Amino acid sequence: MQRRVTGLIAVVSALGVTAALGGCGSSTGSGSVTLRLVAADYGDSQANSSQKYWDKLTDAYEAEHPDVDVEVSVHSWNDVDAKVKNMVADGDPPDLAQIGAYADYADAGQLYRADDVLSIDTQSDFVTRLSAAGEINRTQYGMPFASSTRLLFYNKKLFADAGLTPPKSWSELASAAAALKAEGVKYPYALPLGPEEAQAETMMWLLSGDGGYTDTVGSYALDSQQNVDTFTWLKDKLVGKGLTGPVAPGELNRAQAFAAFTRGEVGMLNGHPTLMKAAAAKGVKFGMVPMPGAAGRSKSTMGVADWMMAFKKNGHREQIGDFLDYVYSEKNVLEFSHEYDLLPVTTSASEAMAADAGDADLVGFLDELPNAELYPVGQTSWAGVSADIKREIGAAVGDRGSPAQVLGRLQRGAVTAQNAS
Repeated sequence: MQRRVTGLIAVVSALGVTAALGGCGSSTGSGSVTLRLVAADYGDSQANSSQKYWDKLTDAYEAEHPDVDVEVSVHSWNDVDAKVKNMVADGDPPDLAQIGAYADYADAGQLYRADDVLSIDTQSDFVTRLSAAGEINRTQYGMPFASSTRLLFYNKKLFADAGLTPPKSWSELASAAAALKAEGVKYPYALPLGPEEAQAETMMWLLSGDGGYTDTVGSYALDSQQNVDTFTWLKDKLVGKGLTGPVAPGELNRAQAFAAFTRGEVGMLNGHPTLMKAAAAKGVKFGMVPMPGAAGRSKSTMGVADWMMAFKKNGHREQIGDFLDYVYSEKNVLEFSHEYDLLPVTTSASEAMAADAGDADLVGFLDELPNAELYPVGQTSWAGVSADIKREIGAAVGDRGSPAQVLGRLQRGAVTAQNAS
């Protein structure tokens, strides 16, 4: 079996995880059925490219299933969604795709339902919040493949120097940020609302203010009173008082904020599990707590997931299902999660991780997952709405716009996009 690996390109997935192009791999066995899988790369170098994960997994699977070959091509997050889109447009979809969104393909009737391909045990093992996010009209098409939640990171040394304890409410966060500024901290609270991942920071704050991107029936509600109040507070109590650092939030990207945290320049910021390794590597002592809410701990945090989907055109339903049952075994889910500092998408693997002392640093993130709220990925309009948020939301806390104006404009665009989809 031969596989090849091509060059490296830094990218960011839906999880906000820095990744690199691992190249394309191919299987050249003699099985009677060939499954083609297009997958995203979660590695940050050739050394830990996802191609290596898939090569190991498919070698083991094919050894037990000599009648099936699995060809895996791994692409950067810059390219993988477009790769699948072009294959589908050319009438030659892969059997499986592991990418950032499934809704367009499900809406077009191109995907197997999850219960068409998965065993009952495998489908029921998904973390409930994640499997629900993979549904359209209560039918699951998107199978969660990787997940993450967010916690508030804080620099322990900077907090100790200022005599602070971790905040549990917005008022405590603002007071801590003011104290950090008085101590000369460059970014008391880093607020990355730049175009890289502004939709994530935005959603974390909206949830902490008892709002969100959608209402209780799933319709867009970007300009709800709760959301306007949240961004008004951010503008008046943090940004307006100079507590978010020297770079305007609309110009600060997540990668910049994370890098500043690893240099010891940030007092607080929201982060995902991969920040732990980066900060520890630079010797930064940090703590992690749930996101503060308007009047106490936030009722929910943001969860994110990337998706596996199975295309119907080539058939192979039975073989696809058998392979996916193998992919989602506890052993394989844990191995992937450990390799890329992500959270398991299955209950069995989550419980195993929680019980492992070696994974103690991830327990806080795991604890948030059952109550996490995910992006409205079941909306076929979400990709466009997300792009609009990335481009415009920074103005809501800037000098040239008000929260109500910016959120109102985003809401009108979201409704128009949804009506057209």
